[in-house]
Amino acid sequence: MNAPTETVGLLVVGGGPAAHAAAAAYREHGGDGPVLLVSDDDTPPYFRLSLSKDFLRGESEADDLPIGDLGADVRLGRTVTALLPHDRLARLDDGRTVGYRRCVLATGAAPVRPSFPGADLGLYLRTLDDARRLRDRAAGARSAVVVGSGFIGCEAAVSLARRGLEVTICSAEPLPQSVRLGDGVGARLADWLTGDGVRFRGGAEVSGIETPGHGLPGDRQIVHLRDGDPVAADLVLVAAGITPRAGLAAAAGLAIERDRIVVDEWMRTTADHVLAAGDAVLARNAAAGRHLAVEHWDDAETMGRIAGATAAGQDAVWDSLPGFWTDIGDRTLQYTAWGDGYDEAAVTTHSGGGFTAWYRKEHTVVGVATHLADEDYERGAELVRTGARSAGLP
Repeated sequence: MNAPTETVGLLVVGGGPAAHAAAAAYREHGGDGPVLLVSDDDTPPYFRLSLSKDFLRGESEADDLPIGDLGADVRLGRTVTALLPHDRLARLDDGRTVGYRRCVLATGAAPVRPSFPGADLGLYLRTLDDARRLRDRAAGARSAVVVGSGFIGCEAAVSLARRGLEVTICSAEPLPQSVRLGDGVGARLADWLTGDGVRFRGGAEVSGIETPGHGLPGDRQIVHLRDGDPVAADLVLVAAGITPRAGLAAAAGLAIERDRIVVDEWMRTTADHVLAAGDAVLARNAAAGRHLAVEHWDDAETMGRIAGATAAGQDAVWDSLPGFWTDIGDRTLQYTAWGDGYDEAAVTTHSGGGFTAWYRKEHTVVGVATHLADEDYERGAELVRTGARSAGLP
């Protein structure tokens, strides 16, 4: 690799919440030298959580999404094509070579592209460009199929239904999120969907997508299922999960496990001066005492702040309990857990439509999910953090 054309104090690779938080924390903690953030997105870091909700419904615009000023040189539409940790160098796709004192990889994740025929005919939702494309297509559509019942799929399905489309979710799971959250919560999520006019087809594994016409905009698409009648729609959104973007780190010789970049509780990789944070990492949580794979916005921000503080010479560790929230229409679900699975899930119903799901493993509380039950959520989070026994719970 050639000699650097420029040298910075911190190089941040990525444009999501972990990247933004890393750059901001490095500045807040007095990190030396210029900060350069390189993102292959064409928009500065923004609130992606809105893309499947108010942005898709037309209730907000792109100008409402930016997170805020970084105090950094932000280069958009650029890619880091190679990283040489030993020499503290990075090569960009425009031919420039950047030297750095510290580097934070916040490369995030990409939507899963299923292997069934016609998967490329579907729309995907990860970036603002994706959301614009989906919103534009929805403006001229009367019906939609959403493939997958993860939270992006459920959120987008309700948003499309509120735009007036006839929406069907085709999910390999019998109920939304039943593998992660259990049938009790899954049944309630299914009720939320149907209450907003979304048709839910569980146990419906997609085998292919085709466009019988000429493949032109506006042509109807057919979603084929392994069992059951196919579904026709004006647009298809594929929301089949995400896959970590760890290729740059792997090519640089950093340790990779479970397709993720391995970091310690300070967000340090196996290479000196290189840190990583967010969806692409397998990070050790000091409180859990083990490495965790987490794909939540708030946790990506937390990891990014720790990486930025560490890069600036501070002693910051990841020891918080992972968790997320999702808005499906007007209803909010909160969930927190270490993510190691559970043996039993018990759901209690509260007045006003609220509920709490307690997750246990070997009689220990390992997770909690709530709707309209904030006190249970706070109590459950503390029980999970402390590894409390489940005596006295439903």
